[in-house]
Order: sequence, then structure tokens, then C-alpha cells
Amino acid sequence: MTLVHRALFTWFIVLVFLILLCLRLETRTHWNWFVVFIPLWIFDTILLIYVFIKIVTKWRNLTRLKELLIQYQSYIATVLLKIAIQIMICLKLEYPALNLSVFSVMIPIWILLSGTIADVFMYMIRCK
Repeated sequence: MTLVHRALFTWFIVLVFLILLCLRLETRTHWNWFVVFIPLWIFDTILLIYVFIKIVTKWRNLTRLKELLIQYQSYIATVLLKIAIQIMICLKLEYPALNLSVFSVMIPIWILLSGTIADVFMYMIRCK
């Protein structure tokens, strides 16, 4: 899949999610919040499958699996943290009786952002 197709697919998924979000935020529909996030979970599943396919195809040509997994572990961790963020947001919005604090909902986001900041900082140091 070329870069243009991936970008168009990503924008399509975001568009469908925003449409579902707008419909849910209206007072006429009372959908479950987990249903609203389905396009994003489909996108995350496709991303994970894509990363695993990349690992398998490169593993055939590489003798050291450990180095390959270290190379792709940040991608897998990012997608899994994004899924955790979505689940926490859905739980907070759908089940107010759980009394989840905003702090506990934001923990995966802070982990993801701090990891991204560290990754960008390390990249800047390497390129210098």
C-alpha cells in the first residue's frame, strides 16, 4: 500500500469516527461509546497486523529475531497504549457509576506522550 493510500485510509477512518462522534453527542442518539470508537479500533487492528507482517517478512531475511523485535517494539507499544486510552475514555463516558478519576483516565496518555517526547529527543541527539 503506498503512502497516499495509507493517508487516505487514515483520513477516511478519522472522518467516520468524527461522524459517529457527532451523532453520539446529539441528544437524539444514545449509542454506546464503545460503538462510536469502532473505526479507531479497526484502524489499530490493521496497524498491529501491518507491524506483525513487517516483522515476519523481515525475520525471514534476518537471523536475529531479538534485534528485530527491539526495532518494532515502540510501534507495538504505541498502538497498545492508544487502545488503552480509548478503552479508558469509553469506560469513563459510558459508566459514570465506576467513578473513574480523570487522573486515572489520563495515565495512558501521559505515558504515550512522555515516551514520544523521549523518542523525539533521542532522535534529535542521534541526528546531531
